[in-house]
Formats: sequence, C-alpha cells, structure tokens
Amino acid sequence: MNNHIYKKSLFSFLALNLFFSSLLFGQSATEKLNQPADSLTLSGVIQQVISTYPSVKVGEEAIKNADSRIGLARTGYNPVVDMTASFANLAPVTKLSFPGLGTFQLYPAYNYSAAINYQQLIYDFGRSHQNIELENENKAIGEQTLAQIKQKLSLYTVSNFYSLLFLQAAIKIKDEQLVTLNEHLEYIEKSLATGSATEYQVLTTKVKISTVESQKVDLIASLTAQQAALNSLLGHDQNNHPVVRSELSVAPPVIPSDSILSFAYHNRDEVLVNEKRATLAELRLGMTKLKNKPMLNFEASAGAKNGYIPDLAKFTPNYVIGLGFMVPIFDGMKNKYNIAQAQSGINTVSYEAELAKRNISNEVYESEALMFAANKKVSQSELQLKQAVKAYSLAETSFKSGVITNLDLLDASTSVSESSLMLLKARIDYAASVYKLKAALGERIY
Repeated sequence: MNNHIYKKSLFSFLALNLFFSSLLFGQSATEKLNQPADSLTLSGVIQQVISTYPSVKVGEEAIKNADSRIGLARTGYNPVVDMTASFANLAPVTKLSFPGLGTFQLYPAYNYSAAINYQQLIYDFGRSHQNIELENENKAIGEQTLAQIKQKLSLYTVSNFYSLLFLQAAIKIKDEQLVTLNEHLEYIEKSLATGSATEYQVLTTKVKISTVESQKVDLIASLTAQQAALNSLLGHDQNNHPVVRSELSVAPPVIPSDSILSFAYHNRDEVLVNEKRATLAELRLGMTKLKNKPMLNFEASAGAKNGYIPDLAKFTPNYVIGLGFMVPIFDGMKNKYNIAQAQSGINTVSYEAELAKRNISNEVYESEALMFAANKKVSQSELQLKQAVKAYSLAETSFKSGVITNLDLLDASTSVSESSLMLLKARIDYAASVYKLKAALGERIY
C-alpha cells in the first residue's frame, strides 16, 4: 500500500513539474501541444483592443473632426458668393407736380430687385493663417492623445492578460494538489481500517483538502472576474471564457541609466501633449492680439432692379464694386483681458508640463526598481523550487522506508506546488514590470 501511494504521488509530482517546466522556461513542444488551439496571444489581444475599443473610436472621430475644423479655417481665404432677390410694394407713392411740366413719380409702387453678391478677403493681418495653424495644432494634440489612450489601454490589457495567466496556472496547481490529497486520503482511510494509521491523519488530510478547495473557489471567482474584464476589453459576449497563452519571455529596455529620464521626456505622450498644448496656447495668444487688427475686403454686387428714372417700371441692370476697410477703435477693454487670460493659459501649461515631468521621473525609477526586484525574486524562487524538489525527493525516500508519515510527504509535495506557484508569480511580475517600465519610458507596447 505504501508503494502504491508513493507511485501515485510521484506521478502527480512529475506531471506537475513537467507542466511548470514547460510553462516557465520557454515555449517547449510539450507546452505547444497542451496549449488550447483557441488560446489568446498578448499581441493579438492588444491589437484587437486598440482597434475596437470605444474610447479609441472616440479619439479617431476627434481627429476627423479636427480635419473638418482645419478645412473650415482655410475657408477664410475663399470668397463668399450669394444671390439676393426682393419684392416690395410701397404706398403711398411720392409724386411731384410742376406747373406746365406735369406730375413726376419718384419710384414705382411695385419694386423688384435681384443681385449676385461677391465678397473676398484681401488682407486680415494674419488672422486666417493663425487660425489654420491653431487648428493644425489641435489635430496634433488629438493624434497624440489617441496614442496616449492606446498606450494606457495596452498597459491595462497587459495587466489583465498576466492576471489571467497566473490564475489559470494556479487553478491547475490546485487541481494537482487535490488529486494528490484525495489519493492520500484514500490511502489513509484504508490504513485506518487496518489500524496502521490514526484518525488524526485522516482529519488533517481532510482539512488540507478543504483548504485547497476553498483556495480554488477564490481563484475561480478571480478568474471569472478577469475573464469578464477581458471580454469587456475585446467587446465579446460575457458568456465567453477566454484562455490566454503563456508568454513570459519579455526583453527589458536597453537604455543607459544616465539617459533614461531624457529618453522618457523625449517619448512620453504626456510631455509631447504638453509641448503641443504650449504651442497651442502661444497661437491663441497671437490670435487674441490680432483681433484688434484691421481687415480689408473686396466687395462686388451685380444684378437688376426697377425704379430708375425716367422709366420706373423698366428692369435695369446695375452693379456695385468697392473695398471695405474695418478698423477696430475701442472694444471696451475686452481684448486686454482676453490677452491676459491667454497669457495665464501659457503659464498654466508650463506648470502642468513641469508636474508631468516630475510624475514621469517618479514612474520611471519606481518601475525600474520593481523590475529589478521582480528579477531578483525570480532567482530566489528558482532556488526555492530546487530546494523544495530536493526536499520532496528526500521525503519520498523516507516515506518509502517508513520513516515519515504520509502527512510529511504531503507537506513536501505542497511545498513544491507552492514554490512552483511563487516562481510563476515572480516571472509574471517580472514580465509585467518590464512592460510597465517600457510604458514609463514612452516605448510603444501596442
């Protein structure tokens, strides 16, 4: 009986060890064979999220809207042409009477007119050009904001992906533990019937089973929540149960430590957006200053109307050609305060840019520290797993020779499982911290 439970325990341990070897140390043939055909890759999930998520679509529409505003700003150089027509009945009609000459009517009772009007801007002291530049800068900010949205979504997706990977593996570990525990329980119950085991061993094994089952319930609940989050990201039905692939090989960014901050400042979306916002604020200030500049327009109108002497009823062609020159003189101090407001906007953007750089500096060094710590934990967990495996091997020998009980063997087996889980978590934490550092540096992760 001792050999029977020993062989079953050994088989479970080897299966578990093979699973983690293939999971943690690369895409081996065993892993590829055991991987579900419909499992999701990280790159595939990220691409689907950033191509279909509503906030990305909103950002894309904002860029289209910016294109329309640029086109609208350029229409300032285009002429304005319209046609007008009118009819009016006037009464009483004014008439003048001269002795010996008769009576003269000054205008007809029924008045008709039709005309085509043309207006063209000749010079506006840079207003239209400034407006076009302002809208171009708005579009650039929209594009940079869209990139920032995609980056944040990608980072959130990475976190969700690795949480799913950990939970999937953790549940498999618990299943393996339950198999081993139930085999031991069966063995102990049979030993109890023959008097070679105690009730304490039975109860202790049952407590271990209950504990693992409770842990598994919590893991399944967390897995369901993470799957729901991923379905929401992908726009899938919540009845879907996605499975993710094991992707733990992530190369850390290779950037000299003395230039890591300058690299981040050069690439982070927050810095780039603030730079464009500063340019936009300067353009708005310039636009405000131009509001008190003159405007020169060319105006022309051609058409026909009645009411000309001597034949008041005749529909006679007419035209008007001229220049219009508008010079603002006093606007009630409005422009003065608009300029002060625009200048304040420039200062605000400057302070926000400085705050963004301070936050980026903190994120970069924090992410770098987390990556180094996670890498160290990987080494420690690998050593711990090796020690747990060696301890389990010794426990097997002792159990086979009858020196220790099945509870001691179970403890050794549990240590291997827990060490394997800790190693998996350490590797997942390291991979996630690498992505977080890349995002902190401004590298695209999508």
